[in-house]
Amino acid sequence: MPDSDTTNATGATAAAAPDGRKRLVSGPGLLLVWLYGVMVVGAVSRSAFQISTEFDRAPLPYALSAVAALAYAFITYSLVRGGEKARKAALICCAAELAGVLAVGTWTLVRPEAFPDTTVWSQFGMGYLFIPVILPITGMLWLRKRAAATTR
Repeated sequence: MPDSDTTNATGATAAAAPDGRKRLVSGPGLLLVWLYGVMVVGAVSRSAFQISTEFDRAPLPYALSAVAALAYAFITYSLVRGGEKARKAALICCAAELAGVLAVGTWTLVRPEAFPDTTVWSQFGMGYLFIPVILPITGMLWLRKRAAATTR
């Protein structure tokens, strides 16, 4: 077995980064990174277009889309980076993302007039097939599972 690999309690091999960090993504975790990457592209594209063309129409929703894009980008980076610090940072960011999705989703249902245009998190991510509300939950479960696997 190469030196850059470690075996966890389940017998699975986890590749280590050159500086010794364990990768957080392997197997099904790659799908999680891929979905976060897609959300980065979607949220950045949407917010960049809306902010550059119509910001005065609905500044709050467009700024919230930019915040969502930053959250998705940070989580994607943390998952790819690997290591315990990155895992904890991604876990905290996933929790903040979920709180944002729930707050904005509720706000858009209770006061739709406050959102003349939709955001990534509007109506709990309905415009994105509810992926924005499902993704942070899945991310937190994955990150907790990875922490449990490394402590065994």
